[in-house]
Amino acid sequence: MNSEERIAKALSISTDTKAFEMGQGVYAEASKVFAQYFPGRKAVIVADINTWPVLGEKVYEDFVKSGIQTDRYIINKEEFHADWKYVEMTDLVVEGRYDEAKSLENATDYEDTDPQKLIKEASADYNVLVSVGSGVINDLCKLASHHHAQSYICVPTAASVDGYSSFGASITYQSAKQTFNCPAPVAIVADIDVIAAAPKEMTAAGYADLAAKIPAGGEWMIADFVGSELIIPDAWHILQDYIDDFLADPDAVAAGDPKAIADLFEGLTLSGFAMQAARSSRPASCCDHLFSHFLDMSGHRFNGKLQSHGFQVAIGTLTMCAAFDELFKQDIQNIDIEACLEAWPTLEQEQERALELFKDTAAPRLGYDSITAKYEDKEKVRKDLERLVREWPELKARLQAQVYSFEKMQDMFRKAGAPYETEHIGVKREQIRDMFPIVQLMRYRYNLLDLAKRGQFYDAIVDPIFAEGGAWAC
Repeated sequence: MNSEERIAKALSISTDTKAFEMGQGVYAEASKVFAQYFPGRKAVIVADINTWPVLGEKVYEDFVKSGIQTDRYIINKEEFHADWKYVEMTDLVVEGRYDEAKSLENATDYEDTDPQKLIKEASADYNVLVSVGSGVINDLCKLASHHHAQSYICVPTAASVDGYSSFGASITYQSAKQTFNCPAPVAIVADIDVIAAAPKEMTAAGYADLAAKIPAGGEWMIADFVGSELIIPDAWHILQDYIDDFLADPDAVAAGDPKAIADLFEGLTLSGFAMQAARSSRPASCCDHLFSHFLDMSGHRFNGKLQSHGFQVAIGTLTMCAAFDELFKQDIQNIDIEACLEAWPTLEQEQERALELFKDTAAPRLGYDSITAKYEDKEKVRKDLERLVREWPELKARLQAQVYSFEKMQDMFRKAGAPYETEHIGVKREQIRDMFPIVQLMRYRYNLLDLAKRGQFYDAIVDPIFAEGGAWAC
């Protein structure tokens, strides 16, 4: 399939997005798309102080020239994350309450609002948002639009994340990074001239975010194997059939080659379409992203700056590639199933462990809630292990065909300009090791570490990563 065919296929399985325009100099298509899907409605161009001069002002002027009633809201921040305060701020923008939004944007004393209190009925009096920026602005506009029972248009400025087209928004709420269910934009207008000119660090972050789908795909295979979250064919094939090609030329990505950037952005967008088809982030993330989420929860900074989602995910991706490397060394067919069952903890024991692990974090009950949701009794564990022993050669071959080695992924990140050592984002290797048990319990989602816990080979996977000669040797 060529690019046009892939995009057409993706749109055919999408549940929310109806139009995807990508090319050089296409930003003016946004006003045409708006007029098509929101006739007679008022638009608000949402940008920040970085994206406004890059593209926001041009989009605004084009909307005005097109006869569309248009306002603008510029977030006056050099850096900000998708925290709940800014969601509430964007809700106010939808309602045209700009002064209140600006006051909230600058507020230092703030308590997260109950999400249910922000949900409103649809109204033609609301503004329709046009997101001009990267991942954070898009997620804010996505969730705020959902709160008002309407869609929006996304005009990205960088190939930095896969969230532009995804179902759901990743937001920090009550100090924990959470994914809130909400539809993707009705249309995406991606001007490759603008996206290719974005800072190299943002492009490298996007490359790492796309590469995360490699180990995440392996963990989805494992979840499918045990019947936890079954693979959805449309969601799998629309991205995984082509991802090797999208990642194949990291040197060209680093050089800002428009063709390579277009391929990267297409891959990121297809990842979002996969999430639409699945109505979940399962096709795009697993433990690779959870390392990043924990760093967000910890308020991690390096050299005084927040680290990008993609840069943090790069380290999580490499870590999980290393974990798969160690998995493939295990003698799975000789697991002592009875010994595994004898050692299997009760739910109460796991809940206590979770409370202890998370007690000093910003979300002390997060692990407790996750393990409560995904805990399995001994009978289910027995069935899973019996099947694992019986079918391991076939599963191992499929996983090896899916997951890149640590060495290969590290080389790709080096060439793309993404972090390839933990120190590149200001994290010590010992910190990564300490994150493993937390990552295992951060989400209800079944992951590689869950499998390792059941088979009593968790330590055999984790310890060598940090031993002499290991990927993250301490």
